Amino acid sequence: MNFSNYMNEWLYGKEGYYKTFKAIGKAGDFYTAVSTSSFFGASIANHFYKLIQQDNFKRHGWLIEVGAHQGYLLCDMIQWLYTLDATLVQTLKFGIVERQPEVQKAQLKYIAERFGLDIQIIHFNDIDEVEVDYAFLVANEIFDAFPCELIKDGEQAFVENNIVTWREVDDKLLEFASTHRQVKGEVAVGYEAFAQNMAKGIKKCDFVSFDYGEKFVRNDFSIRVYQDHKTFPLFDEELVLAEAFQKADITYDVNFGHVINAFENMGFKTEGYETQAKALIRFGLIDILEQFAKQTTQEKYLREADKIKTLIAPTIMGDKFKMVHFSR
Repeated sequence: MNFSNYMNEWLYGKEGYYKTFKAIGKAGDFYTAVSTSSFFGASIANHFYKLIQQDNFKRHGWLIEVGAHQGYLLCDMIQWLYTLDATLVQTLKFGIVERQPEVQKAQLKYIAERFGLDIQIIHFNDIDEVEVDYAFLVANEIFDAFPCELIKDGEQAFVENNIVTWREVDDKLLEFASTHRQVKGEVAVGYEAFAQNMAKGIKKCDFVSFDYGEKFVRNDFSIRVYQDHKTFPLFDEELVLAEAFQKADITYDVNFGHVINAFENMGFKTEGYETQAKALIRFGLIDILEQFAKQTTQEKYLREADKIKTLIAPTIMGDKFKMVHFSR
């Protein structure tokens, strides 16, 4: 089978890695910005609040997370919005795009633990089910989880019995890759359909997403496997695909040029593209931390400040992760 089908089976098949709820953070295979600090979600919510102040109709729209894992990010955003304006939890509606039933159950359980019956969540199995007048959509690390094809030297990867082989590249795939001046590396499959489906039922929206990658093609492989906080390049001799298949996470650096092209071709406007550090600071991260300092002990403040360093330090998450904001 071609590599995109293999990766799709790895992550989303009957026994796929994401078929059931997976822990993140110390107990899982990897960390994310969401698992690092609740101030990540608070900063994004702060940005949403500024948009509401500019366009009052947005306070009657939807706040929707795409690929919400356990629901930490959405809950952190709801908590901060309530702090800013308690009436927003009565006017806004809340949703999660998640197709896995077991993950949906874990999300609902966690949200009930956070808010009891005060917050109601609507689940959508896919983005094309969302039909609303306005939505603020947020996602963290979803574009790196789209299946991809692998190409190099005029060939593309196929997998049989968990062994990668190379054959002549499909003409359409080669033509598509050439539009991004790409001759080697990962070619994501599904960005165009995702953008099209988002535009299908949502009349107006802001979509803010964070992921690791660059805007320009590197023409090299970044695809890798994460397991127990260890990283294995896909072509590492120590990595046995048969042992890692569906038991570990597989991912790659996002080509944001491809993402932006897919959304702009569907009529979206790119409102911003910048490093995670710049975005979070612009969204108000430092101001939120300063407010926290006035209400807590020095010890708790220093502990939270240390977490925030992880989010914005150039050598950790700050520069490697990017934020892209689309509107429509």
